[in-house]
Amino acid sequence: MMAAPEAEVQPPAAVSDLEWCEKSEETHDPQIEVETTSAQEPPNPSERLRPRDCVVPVVFPGPVSQEGCCRFTCELLKHIMYQRQQLPLPYEQLKHFYRKPPQAEDVVKKKPRATAEASSRKCQQTLAELESVLSHLEGLFARTLVPRVLILLGGNALSPKEFYELDLSRLVPNSMDPNLSTAACLRRLFRAIFMADAFSELQVPPLMGTIVMAQGHRDCGEDWFRPKLNYRVPSRGHKLTVTLSCGRPAIPATAWEDYVWFQAPVTLKGFHE
Repeated sequence: MMAAPEAEVQPPAAVSDLEWCEKSEETHDPQIEVETTSAQEPPNPSERLRPRDCVVPVVFPGPVSQEGCCRFTCELLKHIMYQRQQLPLPYEQLKHFYRKPPQAEDVVKKKPRATAEASSRKCQQTLAELESVLSHLEGLFARTLVPRVLILLGGNALSPKEFYELDLSRLVPNSMDPNLSTAACLRRLFRAIFMADAFSELQVPPLMGTIVMAQGHRDCGEDWFRPKLNYRVPSRGHKLTVTLSCGRPAIPATAWEDYVWFQAPVTLKGFHE
């Protein structure tokens, strides 16, 4: 387990929203470590990382809430779909532009009405499916600890073209200490991902389906995500692992023995304008 740096970084007292870009004059955060390695092992020793896998370890200077873990997952899903060009705009912008009434600018641009309507329908379907997955992720996190999440692009759940992992298993739950600000932790998380530059060398992808997998307790009572008792994490297609920890002793591996993979029953379809 990675030890937290000695230097303490105080989270901001208040944060208006998630900021995707940091000012260039800001100094490097000593609590964030970024590396590209093939030596570090994920929680399951049998699932070793392939060469040139990008691993982004992020150490928070305190505990985070279960709601915060859910928010990390949801924001990472939105971010990956946009970065891998499965969404034409960031999620919040897409939701804003495609939920307002038709604008006169479409007439000025002489955009064919049939084309505009078809595009709008595709976007509405994509947004509805994505919002359904996000909503049910909130329900899953409310029912059980979620030590790991996979975001799989292209192919199928067993053999995706790309997959991204969020490892939450090192975050100790139910700490007596007050939880950190979720918004501040989000900024720290995404700053680390930007510094790792994990997406710059990837080729421009076609539209692909996106599958979400999450681990949860086998007896958590989840009835929307489908349990996959014998699922194995793919050995090919890996692009990025983000590991989160809070500088406290790790949860013993035996604590996760009754946890199984659950798969979202909806495959998110990419959308281009």
